[in-house]
Amino acid sequence: MENIMANETVMRYQIADYLNTGTDDTEQYELCGTGFNNLDEEPSAQIDSKIYINDKTATSYVKSYETVFPFDSDLIASEKAVMALYDVGRNHKTGADAEMDYVRVELFKPVESKENTFSARKFRVSAEVSSISGEGGEAIAVSGNLNSVGAVSYTHLTLPTT
Repeated sequence: MENIMANETVMRYQIADYLNTGTDDTEQYELCGTGFNNLDEEPSAQIDSKIYINDKTATSYVKSYETVFPFDSDLIASEKAVMALYDVGRNHKTGADAEMDYVRVELFKPVESKENTFSARKFRVSAEVSSISGEGGEAIAVSGNLNSVGAVSYTHLTLPTT
């Protein structure tokens, strides 16, 4: 991965997204790449505010986050991450059966002195599949949200060399 120059804009391909399509005992992380048209991040900060008796204006602070990752994908049978999400919606999975681990890797933040290792955040998410649709002659699309469950953890991820 090349180094980022000063004032260089970070491009979407410099963030890699992975879903655990295995089990909690046998993790199998698959790239959310081919098939995904978008996979965004909405931190959704929750604000609390208060006006004290000696103030004219409110004091506000961030009390929590309700992070959501909206996604839209084409249903490609060979893409395991897409199929894992499709499976949740197709089979009407709920509760823990609709949860999986999701890792967002910042390829523009390499870890010094560790080859092919990058800063990453790991989320437990519940997969909310809101639509499986497609018009005649068109590809089937799977869309919805990955809703954060609990707190994010910060980690480093070493990617396999290609």
